[in-house]
Amino acid sequence: MTETVERPARENAVGQPLRRKEDARLVTGRTNWTDNIVLPGMLHMAVLRSPMAHARITRVDVSPALARPGVVAAYSGADLGDANGSIPCVWPVTDDIVMPPHRCLATDEVRYVGDAVAVVIAGNRYEAADALEAIEVDYEPLPPVLEMPAALQDDSPLVHSESGTNKCYTWEFAGGDYEAAKAKADRVFTRHYVNQRLIPMAMEPRAVVANPTGPGGEITLWSATQIPHVLRLLLALVTGIPENRIRVIAPDVGGGFGSKLQLYREEVLAVVIANRLGRPLKWTESRSENAQVTHHGRDQLQEIELAVTNEGKILGLRVDLTANMGAYLHIITPGVPILGAFMFNSIYKMEGYSFSCTGVFTNTTPTDAYRGAGRPEATFAIERIMDDLAAELGVDPIELRRRNWIKHEEFPYTTISGLEYDSGNYEAATERALELLGYDELRREQQERRDRNDPVQLGIGVSTFTEMCGLAPSRLLGSLKYVAGGWEHATVRVLATGAVEVVTGSTPHGQGHVTAWSQIAADALGVDVDAVQVIHGDTGTSPYGMDTYGSRSLVVGGMAVVAAAERVVEKAKLVAAHLLEADPGDLEYKDGAFSVKGSPGSSKTIQEVAFEAFTAHNLPDGVEPTLQANSTIDPATFSYPHGTHLCAIDIDTETGMAKIRKYVCVDDIGKVVNPMIVEGQIHGGLAQGIAQALYEEVVYDAEGNLVTGSLVDYLVPAAPDLPSFVTDRTETPSTTNPLGVKGVGEAGTIASTPAVVNAVVDALRPFGVDDIRMACTPERVWRAINDAKSRGGERVAEGTVAYGGATTDSTAGGAS
Repeated sequence: MTETVERPARENAVGQPLRRKEDARLVTGRTNWTDNIVLPGMLHMAVLRSPMAHARITRVDVSPALARPGVVAAYSGADLGDANGSIPCVWPVTDDIVMPPHRCLATDEVRYVGDAVAVVIAGNRYEAADALEAIEVDYEPLPPVLEMPAALQDDSPLVHSESGTNKCYTWEFAGGDYEAAKAKADRVFTRHYVNQRLIPMAMEPRAVVANPTGPGGEITLWSATQIPHVLRLLLALVTGIPENRIRVIAPDVGGGFGSKLQLYREEVLAVVIANRLGRPLKWTESRSENAQVTHHGRDQLQEIELAVTNEGKILGLRVDLTANMGAYLHIITPGVPILGAFMFNSIYKMEGYSFSCTGVFTNTTPTDAYRGAGRPEATFAIERIMDDLAAELGVDPIELRRRNWIKHEEFPYTTISGLEYDSGNYEAATERALELLGYDELRREQQERRDRNDPVQLGIGVSTFTEMCGLAPSRLLGSLKYVAGGWEHATVRVLATGAVEVVTGSTPHGQGHVTAWSQIAADALGVDVDAVQVIHGDTGTSPYGMDTYGSRSLVVGGMAVVAAAERVVEKAKLVAAHLLEADPGDLEYKDGAFSVKGSPGSSKTIQEVAFEAFTAHNLPDGVEPTLQANSTIDPATFSYPHGTHLCAIDIDTETGMAKIRKYVCVDDIGKVVNPMIVEGQIHGGLAQGIAQALYEEVVYDAEGNLVTGSLVDYLVPAAPDLPSFVTDRTETPSTTNPLGVKGVGEAGTIASTPAVVNAVVDALRPFGVDDIRMACTPERVWRAINDAKSRGGERVAEGTVAYGGATTDSTAGGAS
């Protein structure tokens, strides 16, 4: 009789800081970026763009370009005719929203510098680019409007004259009764903030290759995109090509940050023209085009009003936003500021909330999602005003937050905006962050510097945040007039040899899906992580999905992998029970093997079961061959990570130079699948959030030319510009998914910007400075100090409505 040996226990992969499986290929140069793709007979496209922010097109003649060397074709919008499609917006946030046409090539007017007017197709990219200068275009200049307040004036030039207005929409939302809360308040505190315009600036510019592939009109599109599945659908709608004849592949994608969450004109043009010519066609964006025409982010004017007691208890919050749409609506442009509507109240309790947002057209590059999409703007506003209110009341900013935040024993908690936060512990994260920063010691040092008028002042900034992650609940998205759903799909297969394939509809562009999904599937199936292959980014092999954005990959896509793997195990149990001549209910599954309860020596591994399912020689009745399962997950709610970020910054008051001395963040993202990936996501997010606070800002001149159109003028920080980060985590698992996970991809960006700006302002409060518009460059800091000195250290005059000013009404009941 063979002696039975108990199988050694398998260590769980989830929770381990495994090296990313995808990195070896990336760091050794074995990548496949879209621009690397070369096909036989491939042509190249170049786009002629408007040099004017606003002008009427009176003539376009592409014929001179046809005489240039290597040129195969050239087209204006009129030449394309009905194929000159309009880019759709899938989030019409109100019934009366103004949604002007957004043609691939402008035909009547150009509406921002960079607006596409014509294209040239040639044998290589250089011939195509050189031939652009031969195209003849006559423009009749029109006055541009670049600033939102000016665009809303009755006598403003109109971006879209046929609309009769520059107002795109006004969207309103309320929770509780703000006016009643305001009437009870001891004081009403109002602040005006500017959330400046930013360029997402992904490492890889956009690129497209379109290849007509078959006699039935099939076409394959490679694109540096975050959304191959959504892109396929939108291309079908715009071009009229049946969806089942379009294959979209996102190969290696070098970052996105929301800028590749889009259907762009160049993708449509490449498909239409490649089909027309019957040859493959490539377009690759230059870095200057990336700055000029890939959509921008942020750009809000924020009026924030808090109704509070003299003790600092928040009774109500009013938010009035003006959001810049740019010249046209991209696919979710109007909805981006609306996402923030549910987050302005953040972690705080209150009785009334009023929100209003007005979208405005201007003659600038269209805006859309940028890392965080509405939530960084909300967090910035509420965390800035909390620090400003603390200063107004003479209360420590941490103590003010303690008086108002949701306590850990109050979860689950329904907020004033109607969301139910399932779990959290703001106290624990804050205490740990204070300890790591050395908060009390730094406050003492700060006071000592102030007492001796040290030219280098110390500021300490606070940001306690939460966010809604996992943009998913389809019914909620539908109630907000979002056209699509938020579900996600996965397929898990155990092949005949025991190898595992995970097919995911969530498409990575740097997040680490391959590693994390392998860890999840490995634990669910009881196999080794290296036995798992993750297939993604190709609608031909992964036909269903809603792709990657909004910190949704793990909490939606990852949960689809979990569910599909569990279904594989359930099917395998039926086969194993049949092979072991046992009832399925008598089997237990552990470490990748089925055994009869009480008889551990009688077992079948999942690999053995997979082979039996493949041969199908001895399957139970009613069980189909092969071992695979699908799952489509549509969560009922969001997940809510949170954290406390603290920034200590030194300000040289003689030069305005700000240097971050110490940055501490303690995030609570629930259970962690891979701590190393989490650290990478947080570090990258911190870099982008700090960049907004100190470095990055889009600037236009009076004619609408982009002044910050290159990396010489648009200041993206490099590693030497950033501090070493001190990071830690607390853990309150989510109760809304089986792994207890929350999102992490945008946390660092959302929390860090107000922490840094609060630190800058905190350092300068003794001078009478209570706000500095981002980016807080040395010049702006220096000017703020000297302007404050020139007015004797007095604060901005009461009653001002200039953005960056403060007003306080301390009349009982909040009456003016």
